[in-house]
Formats: sequence, structure tokens, C-alpha cells
Amino acid sequence: MESQETTTATPVGLSTETPGAITNPSPADQPAQQWVDMGKDFLTKVVDYISEFISDNEKLLLNLLLFFLAIVAVRVILAVLAAINDFPLLSPLFELIGLGYTSWFVYRYLWKESSRKELKDEIEVLKSQVMGRNV
Repeated sequence: MESQETTTATPVGLSTETPGAITNPSPADQPAQQWVDMGKDFLTKVVDYISEFISDNEKLLLNLLLFFLAIVAVRVILAVLAAINDFPLLSPLFELIGLGYTSWFVYRYLWKESSRKELKDEIEVLKSQVMGRNV
């Protein structure tokens, strides 16, 4: 018996590689890979710089964050008060409450000399507590 070899001709332009085989990148892909590597290095360095900056300036950044949060809180409170002020009966009611409290404060703390001295002493105690001094 003679062995018969069968040859198959491949059409021009088609690859003879098996599907799913990993091939080495062509030299034309190498510059693109270099750019990708440079981009990765740059992003890694940027993240390192940012984390170093945050760790070096942690107190300053925290204070700035608290300052901006305080501004946002004040804006929200003012918006809520403006919305409440739009109700027809609430605005005059709040004015009446404010006038009543002011009248009481003047009568309680400012009318007599002894009550003014008491208010001054309370303010001094509060001031010493805030400043951290013992009385």
C-alpha cells in the first residue's frame, strides 16, 4: 500500500494559525504599548503625588472641608427659613415671637443694674469656658 499525502491549499490572505492561539505582538504594536506603559506610569505617579499631598496637608484640607460644609449648611438653613417665611401666617408669628423674646431679655438682663452684673458674670464664665481658662 502506498501512502498518499493529501495537501490542502490555503487561500491567499487567510491565516493558517489555529483559532485562539496567542501570538506575539507585531513590531507595529510596540510603540502603542510604550505609550500605554507611559500612561500607566504617569497615572501611578499622579495617584502617589495626590496621596502624599493629602497626607501632608490633612489638617488644612479638613478645615477647608468643614468651612465649605458650614457654608452649605448656612445656605440650606436660609433656604428653609425663606420657604417658611413664604407661608402667610408664619412670618408675622415669628416676628411676634422675636419681639416677645427681645422684650423678655431686656426686662430680665438689662433693666436693672444687678441683672446687668449677673449677665456680665455669665458672659465672663462662658468666655472662660470657650477659651479654656479655669475660673
